[in-house]
Amino acid sequence: MQQRWRTFLEQQEHQPAISARLPYLHCFQRAAAAQQLPTLLLLAVARGESDFDANAISKANAHGLMQIQWPGTANHLGIYRLADLYQPCRNVAAGGRYLKELLQRYDGDLHRALAAYNHGPSRITKGDAPIPDGADWYSRYIYRHLQSLLGRYAATATSQRQTDFSNEQKLLLVEFSRPYRAEAMLAHLIARFPALHFDWFRTPAQRFRVVVVIADEHAAKQALPLLKAAGFNSRDFSERHLTFKKKSRL
Repeated sequence: MQQRWRTFLEQQEHQPAISARLPYLHCFQRAAAAQQLPTLLLLAVARGESDFDANAISKANAHGLMQIQWPGTANHLGIYRLADLYQPCRNVAAGGRYLKELLQRYDGDLHRALAAYNHGPSRITKGDAPIPDGADWYSRYIYRHLQSLLGRYAATATSQRQTDFSNEQKLLLVEFSRPYRAEAMLAHLIARFPALHFDWFRTPAQRFRVVVVIADEHAAKQALPLLKAAGFNSRDFSERHLTFKKKSRL
């Protein structure tokens, strides 16, 4: 993972722009510019931390888009009112400052910086020492969300489509208490159903959900029969439980 993140940072000037209607995109762009970090990195952290829910609260007392812990980390970043963590741009700006601080602390090692963002810098050492069990998964988790952003929302030379994040449906397939099991299930599903889009998310209760992401009615018609045939028979796997906004005609 260290090499993947190193390559990502080295190539940040060549990364595609985000074409999607993602929530609070201007906040991420502003914070990224202020900290000289890739916008995609901040978006990936927020997608993994809160799935862009500005009102998210975790079991660990972390708040907002990028899940800033209250009061310790928030106070360290100059935020002394809990309400400020629910202001999207202030929250993202604080998260960007914290990530930049950690990146400098670990001499540009984004793999360790991300582990520290999740696990706390006091638990992550510098250098080549192994990252503790329970912390090393987080870097891979955020990298997965980075890849999802690139695959679904980035404007490329061949695709300039406008994906509407608010129109996506995420259907729960299975939930685990440990990240490694969710990660293994995700890999299994991706290998078995390469045409479908799967992801995993950490819940506020510190559990790990594997979901299938349904972008529109066409994707639903493709995904639901396959999942039912594979034994996923949740009541959610019915088109009548999925509501998509009609695409506007230009």
